[in-house]
Amino acid sequence: MSTTQNTTKRTPPTESREVVLEARDVTKHFEVRGKKGVSVVRAVEGIDLQLHRGEIVAMVGESGSGKTTVARLLSLYYPTSGGEILLDGKKVEHVSGTKAKQYYAKVQLLFQDPFASLNSLKSIRHILGRALKIHGRARSGKQIEQKIVELLERVNLTPPEQYIDKYPHELSGGQRQRIVIARALAVEPQVMLGDEPISMLDVSIRLDVLNLLKKLRDEEGLALLYITHDIASARYIADRINVMYAGQMIEGGDSEEVIHNPQHPYTRLLLDSSPDPGRGLEGDQQSLFDEVGDLGEPPSLITPPKGCRFNPRCPFAMEICTQKAPEPVEVSPGHWAKCWLHQEGKANLLRQDRIRFGVPAEVAAAEAGLAHADAEDALTRTVATEAETTSDLGPFQP
Repeated sequence: MSTTQNTTKRTPPTESREVVLEARDVTKHFEVRGKKGVSVVRAVEGIDLQLHRGEIVAMVGESGSGKTTVARLLSLYYPTSGGEILLDGKKVEHVSGTKAKQYYAKVQLLFQDPFASLNSLKSIRHILGRALKIHGRARSGKQIEQKIVELLERVNLTPPEQYIDKYPHELSGGQRQRIVIARALAVEPQVMLGDEPISMLDVSIRLDVLNLLKKLRDEEGLALLYITHDIASARYIADRINVMYAGQMIEGGDSEEVIHNPQHPYTRLLLDSSPDPGRGLEGDQQSLFDEVGDLGEPPSLITPPKGCRFNPRCPFAMEICTQKAPEPVEVSPGHWAKCWLHQEGKANLLRQDRIRFGVPAEVAAAEAGLAHADAEDALTRTVATEAETTSDLGPFQP
């Protein structure tokens, strides 16, 4: 991550900001028909999420964890199977017609692929002008022209005259994504839902788009849900981070707190999996691969594991993990996690310098210097430091 200095002020505490969009116990199940009949995919279950004005919330997790489904539920692309969605404190049903238009004037979705989300047969003038016309943000030709110029300037596509009559295929990936953002801004939304908005861009221009999104948060008070696989970029841009696994949110809190003090084994796995150019330079690099076992795969959401869904891959799995799903525990103000290690008094296992994923729980426990059934004494036999695997991400950049 770039170390470019950024003087933008950190946003104020969550409690002092207005909740714009909220999900309460939201669930989404899909029916799948096959040779054996109808099966139910439990794509998303029990999602509680608040988006505050002037705040960026990141949602991280591997492919298939349900991140995009959450964004599509919040954008009303899918109806919910359970729970409720509230906009400005009012419950929202799956809408159509005029009500849908009113909702989308406040909630906009930023798509992952800027190549597919723009009509290649239409000019930038038409793409932005159409959004302005549909939502009544400009009427006359002169007003539309002025608004288009302002939008291009807001997303740093200057001089506007250089871009306004171009077609999407004449722009770079980064420029196209800026047009996507400008089109969303045209309706003057309160919320943006970014479904991996930088994943298809060159690494060299990702930071520019992230800085643009931060600017929109700080200067215009937008609420943004930032969906990503990359926990490092989530740390750079987000005020809060929520971690998803197998359709459920399993940890959440302030970005720096989640990064430096992860309280769920899966969050540690994500952090330990982050690329680190300095890792292995002073030793045998091959040993880095030899010491890693089979990390496993996310479970089937048709037949998810009983209890904690991470238990088949967890090096600290206990019997209770396979029987009952853990309830969220607040480990510090605003920082919570769903893990039996906290209820069982064994959370200090997460503070080890090195956790071996992909090996049996008994082996991981033995290598930590403790019997699997005697984890209560772990604090005296582990190094209780901050998650050292994240130290190379560098200092916090406001």
